[in-house]
Amino acid sequence: MGYLKYTQYAYLIIAVLFIYDAITKINAGNDTPWLSFLIAGMGVFMFFFRRKFAKKFEDRNKKQ
Repeated sequence: MGYLKYTQYAYLIIAVLFIYDAITKINAGNDTPWLSFLIAGMGVFMFFFRRKFAKKFEDRNKKQ
């Protein structure tokens, strides 16, 4: 179960990739980079969400 500690960082990598995608769409003159920014925002949100729950489970396991 140790790998779950590191999977939260996959969300940050996904967010960075979608921010890069949105920036390239803006530079190419495409008018619709907002979906990429939305997905990147969800990736950042999921990172902090998973981090919070990983910390909660870790604290619970320390108490037992």
